[in-house]
Amino acid sequence: MANILITGGSGLIGSALTTALLGKGHTVRHLGRRAGVRNGVRTYAWDLAQGTMEEGVLHGIEHIVHLAGAGIADARWTTARVQELIGSRTTSALLLLGAAERTGCHPLSFVSAAGINYYGAVTSDKVYSEDDPPGNDTIGRISREWEEAVDAWTSRCRVVKLRTSVVLSPRGGALAKLAAPVRWGLGAPLGTGRQWMPWVHLDDLIRAYQLAIDNTAMQGAYNMIADQQVTNAEMMRTVAKVLGKPFFLPPVPGFLLRLALGELSSILLEGSRASNARLLRTGFTFQHPTLEGALRDLFSRR
Repeated sequence: MANILITGGSGLIGSALTTALLGKGHTVRHLGRRAGVRNGVRTYAWDLAQGTMEEGVLHGIEHIVHLAGAGIADARWTTARVQELIGSRTTSALLLLGAAERTGCHPLSFVSAAGINYYGAVTSDKVYSEDDPPGNDTIGRISREWEEAVDAWTSRCRVVKLRTSVVLSPRGGALAKLAAPVRWGLGAPLGTGRQWMPWVHLDDLIRAYQLAIDNTAMQGAYNMIADQQVTNAEMMRTVAKVLGKPFFLPPVPGFLLRLALGELSSILLEGSRASNARLLRTGFTFQHPTLEGALRDLFSRR
């Protein structure tokens, strides 16, 4: 069993991963804004603005899972917000690296969240692979700088980056926002509805993180996307089908989303497919490969 440190451990993914790791007998620590102990997991405090963290957080740590970062879609992308999105990811990774260098910590792996929008907010027929370059738009720049900070750890240990698509969870997250208008009979595609909307079931994502920790052959970036890739219109239509709700309204005009959200709207109105072949070559299989099956499982848990 291993000693594992998770940054952003109180979030949607971090909480589920913590539960899974504890269930396997691992010891888990969190690194967050406030120190304390909850459900047997100790949280050490750090302050990114001050560049400080609590002493002893890295003592005996064998794996680090880096999930910390401001929510990409939580606020309009002003210049200051974009810098916050980048800084919350890069500063945290580099602060940890500096602490590891000072204390002589040599973990076995540094496993980090990353974004499937690394390739940019574009809609095309291309199926992107991990070998493709980053996009040159704002989300591509955020993702590139995020990964560059994570890659600084390659001089110290094995690094794995999971480029994660929309995470579907039984509680909260993207699915709750998608399902809310559908439950009122107001479900509709966004913009053209033809933009691809890669997704992954939370359970599969957690299994992938565990595999990345355990499989010493894994290194570099992996697209974390379920086998069945759908457009935004197909996503919304399937949510309505599973909930037994009508789906007949015209698409929400893209210009309204652009007015309301500014550049942030690009990640809602654009999207392409990406290949999960590299992940599958590790032997990983999806327990929830199809959207309808995943949604039926998730809604049954509510």
